Amino acid sequence: MNSVEELDFRRYLRVGDGVLWAQACAEPLTLVNRLISRPWAEDLSAFLGIPVAGLIHPEHAALLRFTSYTGAGANSALHEANAADLLPAHYSSLPDLLRADVVLLQLSPPDSGGRYSLGLARDYVADVLPKARVIIGEVNPAVPWTYGGPALTADDLTVVVPSRHAPAEYPVTEPTAVHKAIAANVAELIEDGATLQVGIGSLAQAVLAGLTGRRQLGVHSGLLPEALVDLMEQGVVTGERKSVDRGVAVGGILLGGDRLFRYAHRNERILLRETSYTHDPDVLAAQEKLVALNSAIEVDLTGAVNAEVARGRYVGSVGGAVDFLRGAARSRGGVPVIMLPSRAGPVSRVVAKLTGPVSTPRSDAGVVVTEHGIADLRGLSLRQRAERMIAIAAPEARAELDEVTEAALAAAKGV
Repeated sequence: MNSVEELDFRRYLRVGDGVLWAQACAEPLTLVNRLISRPWAEDLSAFLGIPVAGLIHPEHAALLRFTSYTGAGANSALHEANAADLLPAHYSSLPDLLRADVVLLQLSPPDSGGRYSLGLARDYVADVLPKARVIIGEVNPAVPWTYGGPALTADDLTVVVPSRHAPAEYPVTEPTAVHKAIAANVAELIEDGATLQVGIGSLAQAVLAGLTGRRQLGVHSGLLPEALVDLMEQGVVTGERKSVDRGVAVGGILLGGDRLFRYAHRNERILLRETSYTHDPDVLAAQEKLVALNSAIEVDLTGAVNAEVARGRYVGSVGGAVDFLRGAARSRGGVPVIMLPSRAGPVSRVVAKLTGPVSTPRSDAGVVVTEHGIADLRGLSLRQRAERMIAIAAPEARAELDEVTEAALAAAKGV
């Protein structure tokens, strides 16, 4: 195993290469720090996911051309500084869209058979590995061995270095009173035996924390958060009534800290899979009682969702929300849910007209939940939707929304 100081990227990078590495807690911090330490080749590009460690800053755009699907965390500053371009794509399409000449990985130590686990993520990285010319890994003793494949051997890896950093940890934040109120409303939509998909953020954590009274829940999600540990240990999440992957919690990445990582180590009840599986529409549709739980920045009176831009800054993503909302809509007994606080400070988040792009079209509207109630928009006309949305808006915003409803509906019909 080489030291990272001995790693000369000039041996492996070619002019015009595309570089990709695992996101969130699975970021190979040692390799990425080495990559951004100097210019190694001309015209290099890199694809960025969720930046838990926040390693990439606008000045690094002098070394690589960055593209990302998300404005989460430090990526927002990159987008604001025009130091990163945006890929506004459904998450399910990433495996086919991403270019990966060189892939950087964070790996678990090898097992007795010399096989390395991808550890904290499979996600789109596992999908693009067959495209890569060069695969470089850093071995981290704190990375768990997780199931789901592929397991890599020395023959699959171009070079391996030891890690110099503990894995990045995604912070668990205490839910606010508003988040708890939203979570209580969402809980009404979740029956025993349902299978859950959860998005990123403290609101999703609050929903999971409020499900201790449920039984035989399953999980099939793009991410597996830290709150999952409590639910599995308490016997709330067992997966025993899942129609697909019975008895197993399925996700693309682990998003949490050391407790989650240790719990996932050699745990056969946790399966990490590639995006082409976790977001596959047929897999999702086959999962009975799939409840998709995703957040939004704002929702208009017709059910269209902006999950990308807040106050002129790109902070979110198209992501997998549409994939899972459509999957839940096709699932027998499924419920597609969008969750959001009714306001951000003095500004209503239930709006007559979106201030950002349409991330989820109104044709995919399902159930919208705020702290003030539940608006089931499925099968409703535009006028009926507006009435339901105003009823769950902040009380002080309802009169104004009522006043602009006719103009908003006319604009929604394009007249």
